[in-house]
Amino acid sequence: MPVPERDETPRVAPAVSMRDLLASCAAASAVSTPPRPAPSAEPRRPEPERVSEHREAA
Repeated sequence: MPVPERDETPRVAPAVSMRDLLASCAAASAVSTPPRPAPSAEPRRPEPERVSEHREAA
């Protein structure tokens, strides 16, 4: 049995300028990147060392 040929024409993507392509990539990157933490006004201080206290058993 012969296989019928398809009458579909090949799909052609619409032309996109390089400018539009780069703009869409920049927008996608800006949307998907989390914001940077705000710089604090005060300089960071080192955290004090934590001393574990041992309690005697009752």
